[in-house]
Amino acid sequence: MNPQAKFIFSISLLLGSIITISSNHWMMAWTGLELNTLAILPLISKSHHPRAIEASTKYFLVQATASTLLLFSSMCNAWFTGQWDITQLTHPVSCMLLTTALSMKLGLAPFHFWFPEVLQGSSLMTSLLLSTIMKFPPTVLLLMTSPSLSPTLLTTMAIASAALGGWMGLNQTQVRKILAFSSISHLGWMTIILIYNPKLTLITFYLYSLTTASIFFMLESTNTLKLSTLMTTWSKIPTLTATLMLTLLSLAGLPPLTGFLPKWLTIQELTKQELTTAATIIALLSLLGLFFYLRLAYCATITTPPNSINHMKQWQTSKSINMLTPTLATLSITLLPLSPTIITIP
Repeated sequence: MNPQAKFIFSISLLLGSIITISSNHWMMAWTGLELNTLAILPLISKSHHPRAIEASTKYFLVQATASTLLLFSSMCNAWFTGQWDITQLTHPVSCMLLTTALSMKLGLAPFHFWFPEVLQGSSLMTSLLLSTIMKFPPTVLLLMTSPSLSPTLLTTMAIASAALGGWMGLNQTQVRKILAFSSISHLGWMTIILIYNPKLTLITFYLYSLTTASIFFMLESTNTLKLSTLMTTWSKIPTLTATLMLTLLSLAGLPPLTGFLPKWLTIQELTKQELTTAATIIALLSLLGLFFYLRLAYCATITTPPNSINHMKQWQTSKSINMLTPTLATLSITLLPLSPTIITIP
């Protein structure tokens, strides 16, 4: 892709996110979301591969449907209440339509069907954008409208997302699909606590984005797209592969790594809200995700690569490692001691 065009699309992506998260009017929020969608489409389809074209088409159709539903819900609310303010969403039908629209944009179950296919058809860096930055504006809209949304509906969708994300990721061999189902599962953790503690939802999103960015950068450094390739990475960069294993375990939420912090705080908050059953269910469902994270870690560090007399083993990677990669990996592993400071933030 032309560097100037890539720069314009990246700036448009950033501008669309800023417009959405800083707006009070539904039309401005919708404009920012549309700008985001139009900016990411060329980045998805830039390889001109049939799978990339299919992914961009699916992404466009789903996002256009979700944007239409969002605009329709805001118009219904304006019709009945006379308010276009985002925080004044009070009509029940509008609340239901908005929850559906934002769930489609985020990839929450049962509207998750498009997300793994789109990630599979995109490059690793575009998949990183789809998993992190593109989810931030809809998450902020959910936070702004959270007092009006239905707790029962959000809890049901959150548990369904955690279950589907863990269950569907069990037998995958493509790393991007595994990370897509991981994203769906983590969205369940963010959504279940949304109404009771919005600050905790943001903390969970930030730490998830940090850990996922670290994993994608490491996969990009080793040219890893599937499990069979992951098995040979130890012979290329042993240190980076060992760090990848720890980062995957952090994403799984194992103590004493960083990823344990949001799950610990979420279960604690759900228990305070007397939602012990929901906390128990979502904690047990996280064990499904732990299985495929452990499988990824096992493939990366414990298995030996296949030996063949016709195959020359590659002892070094062809790409230089960006300094951002070890920085993000360190933060993804060692931030748990900061938890008392994070908890006391007003």
